[in-house]
Amino acid sequence: MKKLINDVTLYVNEMLDGLVAAVPSLQRLEGTQVIVRSELSEKVGLVSGGGSGHEPAHAGFVGKGMLDGAVAGEVFTSPTPDQVFEAIKAVNQGKGVLLIIKNYTGDVMNFEMAAEMARAEGIDVEQVVVSDDVAVENSTYTVGRRGIAGTVFVHKVAGAAAEAGLSLQEVQRVASKVVDSVRSMGMALTPCTVPASGKPSFELADDEVEIGIGIHGEPGIERRSIQSSAETVDYLLEKIIADMKVSADDEVAIMVNGMGATPLSELFIINHHVAEMTKANSLHVYRTLVGEYMTSLEMSGFSLSVLKLDEELKTYLDAPSAAPAWTQTEG
Repeated sequence: MKKLINDVTLYVNEMLDGLVAAVPSLQRLEGTQVIVRSELSEKVGLVSGGGSGHEPAHAGFVGKGMLDGAVAGEVFTSPTPDQVFEAIKAVNQGKGVLLIIKNYTGDVMNFEMAAEMARAEGIDVEQVVVSDDVAVENSTYTVGRRGIAGTVFVHKVAGAAAEAGLSLQEVQRVASKVVDSVRSMGMALTPCTVPASGKPSFELADDEVEIGIGIHGEPGIERRSIQSSAETVDYLLEKIIADMKVSADDEVAIMVNGMGATPLSELFIINHHVAEMTKANSLHVYRTLVGEYMTSLEMSGFSLSVLKLDEELKTYLDAPSAAPAWTQTEG
């Protein structure tokens, strides 16, 4: 195993400390693995999180216009209810708190336990569960579909709605609309290595790829011979669009998400064909995001996410955000 680390047991702690040292608008709650905004405003609070190893998710999306807090578990491990509870208390400004949860059994269970702890102290808490992955219906990690990179669209739209002063119930409604309107699917050229294990999460021959991977180093649903970028995009996009049942002339937002070790040049090559195929399907691309948003350590590969838009979602997608991992998309 080759990794630029000091001590496996300090992986998450040193990563979080390095993050806040680089971004003055963020702070770490003492004695926790919780990152929050340095300055909170009187509005609905937003908390998300999950296992580490998906950077810049989730702490990179903490900032004005997006999340108010993110909870980092150990690598590919759900944070504990106590840690999530600390995040809820920290971001609560009297308007309630919305939890944005990816659909993995551990995350759902622990975030829901934290919500009950917060309600017992009089904090109004609601939640949405993201399940955008069209590849897998049920898995070792989930009941139902997995939550993957489409979660970032939920962070952005819900964050803008909260910043606009909407009530907790209204922010939850808008977030739920994104959950219902976004679909994703990914693939891998190589596996990743969890630092604590020191071994690749699965094995691939030089001429093989894994289709339908998750974000925790788990293998996908199909192993096949490597194909061109265009052929791979065709396969993933066909699955996504078929599941969404979009109509001609619908407006969509696209996310081409690198899994951690894919060159940006290759992501743009992928997006070149995505743009051609969305046009061929009579879809209007309103906005495109290309980069690393939700990774799987050093996995080489990518995922595609498609969000069907309406005027409300476009307004919140366009709203400004100071979250460090989102500012790369503003131009």
